Amino acid sequence: MPSAFLLLVHVYKYLGKDLFFMKIQLSDHFTLSKLLRFVFPSIIMMIFTSIYSVVDGLFVSNFVGKTAFASVNLIMPFIMILGAIGFMLGTGGNAIVSKTLGEGEPKLAQKYFSMIIYCTMIGGVIVSILGFIFMPTIAKLLGARGEMLAGSILYGRISMISLTCFMLQNVFQSLLVTAGKPKLGLLITVSAGLTNMTLDAVFVYGLKLGIAGAALATVASEFIGGLTPLLYFLHKNNSSLQLCRTRIQLGIMIKTCTNGSSEFMTNISMSLVNMLYNFQLMRIAGENGIAAYGVIMYVSFIFCAMFIGYSVGCAPLIGYNYGAENYTELKNLFRKSLKLVGCAGVCLAILANLLSAPLASLFVGYDDALFALTVHGFRIYSLAFLLNGFSIFGSAFFTALNNGLISACIAFLRTFAFQIVAVLVLPYLFGINGVWCSIVVAESLAICVTTTFFVRKRHVYHYV
Repeated sequence: MPSAFLLLVHVYKYLGKDLFFMKIQLSDHFTLSKLLRFVFPSIIMMIFTSIYSVVDGLFVSNFVGKTAFASVNLIMPFIMILGAIGFMLGTGGNAIVSKTLGEGEPKLAQKYFSMIIYCTMIGGVIVSILGFIFMPTIAKLLGARGEMLAGSILYGRISMISLTCFMLQNVFQSLLVTAGKPKLGLLITVSAGLTNMTLDAVFVYGLKLGIAGAALATVASEFIGGLTPLLYFLHKNNSSLQLCRTRIQLGIMIKTCTNGSSEFMTNISMSLVNMLYNFQLMRIAGENGIAAYGVIMYVSFIFCAMFIGYSVGCAPLIGYNYGAENYTELKNLFRKSLKLVGCAGVCLAILANLLSAPLASLFVGYDDALFALTVHGFRIYSLAFLLNGFSIFGSAFFTALNNGLISACIAFLRTFAFQIVAVLVLPYLFGINGVWCSIVVAESLAICVTTTFFVRKRHVYHYV
């Protein structure tokens, strides 16, 4: 991870001081340098968001033990499923708001924006209460027993305290970019991430609060990540969006959910697939298998966050130019995006192989067998980084074009259908290696589907 941050520092130096001082206009023509400046805050936002759970796992594994680490890993997919509602409303709503702005309707865009935020708050409270009540049942269904069961319930119930803020944070990650405030989003996310890391050290290492300490650190960071932008938009500001009085428009909310269904599907599918991976690894390698997979997932979150962050940052540009019928700029963004995603994939795959041992040591260096298992699995898994950026971008691209159906299709096949088949079949043929290479097979199939949609829809949306 230190090397990844060093890479980002070099990128910052290349982009120069304009990263924080350039005036953002969705209607501008974007050169490669200008595009990188625009999306860079979104990439950092996604990286710091992914660091939340990574830091929890790092402290729990090293200072509480691998059983507690496995407990957190077991319940985390369920928490991410609930948080995925925020991703759905954020990305789906962002497509509508940015398109409406591109059509020259700023007041209507503000009403849509406000409705999405209010619905997220109401839904978040309801879901968090239900999650708290049924957490023991969920943990048992996921296979937790004994000490792992107690740890999973404890971490899960504390996490429900800030679930609404977590959902709001996911919504604002997209909409802050559309509001022309990606730097504010970056500042908030970095602040929340630093809070999480600091409090993990205090609660888990200093006060010896164990799993509860890790969960409380995450709760505090999510309050910062969710409430700070809410307060900003509640007051008069100089962005293109502000919270105002509105009413629920069922048609727009359905369109929002439809547009964002791919991101919702992606997060739910990933969580369900992670549960299946855990099941297969528990059967083949026991507790060590779940712990090893947890490490690989944590690092994968950070690497994939670069693709997701780029897609989130680029989506308002795509939606705006599609709404404005500026097809020349749409073609420009599409071509540059494919080149950037391809180059990033090669760099990340190489970096993952080089850092497999240092990163495994950082999490599980205290156990030789677990360390060896983690390094071996991560080196196979890292091949997926060559491919998955294209499908992540493809799904977000069609969401921005307001085609939620294609976006959801790509997301469903990539994160669920292909992986389910692979992780069910391959372990019976190749043992634990079949688990590690399941993601590579699934991503290979997904890129074929994404390419097919790119080719078939090129004349409909005029991006080629």
